[in-house]
Amino acid sequence: MTSVESAEPVDFFRTAHGRFSQMVEAGRGHPGLIPALASEAFDLFEGNVTLQTEGLQVLACHKGCPACCCIRVTATAPEIFLLADYIRRVDATEAGAQLHLPGRIAEADEVACGLASEPRMAAQCFCPLMVRDSCIIHPVRPLACRGHASFDKMACIDAAAGREVDVPLSEPHAVMRSLVQNALQSALRVHGYAWRAYELIHGLHLALQMPDGAQRWLRGEDALEEALIRDTDWNGLAAAFDGLVGDGAGAPA
Repeated sequence: MTSVESAEPVDFFRTAHGRFSQMVEAGRGHPGLIPALASEAFDLFEGNVTLQTEGLQVLACHKGCPACCCIRVTATAPEIFLLADYIRRVDATEAGAQLHLPGRIAEADEVACGLASEPRMAAQCFCPLMVRDSCIIHPVRPLACRGHASFDKMACIDAAAGREVDVPLSEPHAVMRSLVQNALQSALRVHGYAWRAYELIHGLHLALQMPDGAQRWLRGEDALEEALIRDTDWNGLAAAFDGLVGDGAGAPA
């Protein structure tokens, strides 16, 4: 796993931004860029969140607990295209074909498209990638899933059931998720790639319907724009990235 020595958030962001930027420069337009960026993001998160959570209480999250899997999940384009490729490969196997994940995703998208977390939970719109309480895509799950970690299973269950409770979440997980994801987005933006975040299930539905979606993204198109998260101030975030990176390394939003 990859770790960054500095514990200062701004220094971490700049270092991670630099790593992603170098990867984009070296792999521009190459199909291998997508899995490489996603893998680096996941390794940065896992390696550093372990350091940041030393001494904290044990998480309540474990295999077979889907309590939080009905909230809205957002992801970057590299994460979504990596997942789409993973799902296609699962679907191509005999066992995977029986799961029919593309169909499950399409059905879930029809129900939950455009919904925020609260209405999703109220309607019990659980993630279609959960099968018999197991996450089918767990090895390549997005940063948003990795960064949502709870210390209280019952609080999660109550929240998913619509009861008003305060779920004790791990702050280091949430902060590390934001730092890694934002550093990736900042680097993509500097190099002219579609860099914003998308609703995961709608984005996956689109990507699975576009055999050339990843290639279009690699050419600089925003192939997932239809799934764009609309309630984020993207111009404000772009300005924040420019301020953090410094040295005139920003790019137009």
